[in-house]
Amino acid sequence: MIFEETFEMWNGVTIPKLALGTWLIENANASDAVKNALEIGYRHIDTAQAYGNEAGVGDGIRRSGIPRAEIFITSKVAAERKSYEAARTSIDNSLKQSGLDYLDLMLIHCPQPWSEYHQSKNHYLEENRQVWRAMGEAYQAGKLRAIGVSNFEESDLENIFSDCSVKPMVNQILVHIAHTPMELIRYCQKKDILVEAYSPIAHGDALHNPMIQKMAQKYKVSVAQLCIQYILQLCLVALPKTESPDHMRENATLAFEITDTDMKRLYQLQN
Repeated sequence: MIFEETFEMWNGVTIPKLALGTWLIENANASDAVKNALEIGYRHIDTAQAYGNEAGVGDGIRRSGIPRAEIFITSKVAAERKSYEAARTSIDNSLKQSGLDYLDLMLIHCPQPWSEYHQSKNHYLEENRQVWRAMGEAYQAGKLRAIGVSNFEESDLENIFSDCSVKPMVNQILVHIAHTPMELIRYCQKKDILVEAYSPIAHGDALHNPMIQKMAQKYKVSVAQLCIQYILQLCLVALPKTESPDHMRENATLAFEITDTDMKRLYQLQN
């Protein structure tokens, strides 16, 4: 069962390979979505301060009746919080909002504020080091079991390495068929940083790609299942998002393997 499969981060903490992403799930709906996912078998839930649904996620965890220790919860320091104090306060607020005693993983959501992402040459190097210091202190205090980053390029990671006592365990980035930044993935893996793939179904665009549709038909699976399996065979964590229990079940039904030849064909389908 995919729910029982995990990766191990460099600090020894294990993380389930398949997660429920909660981006764009309203706080009012997050509790039911998380509760349903946990009842189906998911044990990894991904949220963020920016999603505005940490309270709903925490409520769904409590309503599920699943022991907290069996669930892996990720959140993210908002991209706009670029100071030590803002990051430190936001971590405590995430715990308060979710009603949890600790988070399993906290990430810096983006090296730049979203309004400047891919628009500005300023990568907030000093500011990100301050945020990382706050996260490192929360990690050492036991509030966080692991810490990492999201949307970080190699230069952003090198900046963290230049002044840190605890190196990142995770980099969560956009990865899907037709967009597989293999150079960055290999760099992270060389540095013992686990890569998580968000939007593995390409924000839904993969559902309409004729080549991907044909490949899915060959394996007698859905396009979503093919996309998720592609991510897992790259040895990345897959973070598909959905509110639908039927889609949650489908996304976790992965009793097939993509051949090496077909993996290469899918990788070569680059934007």
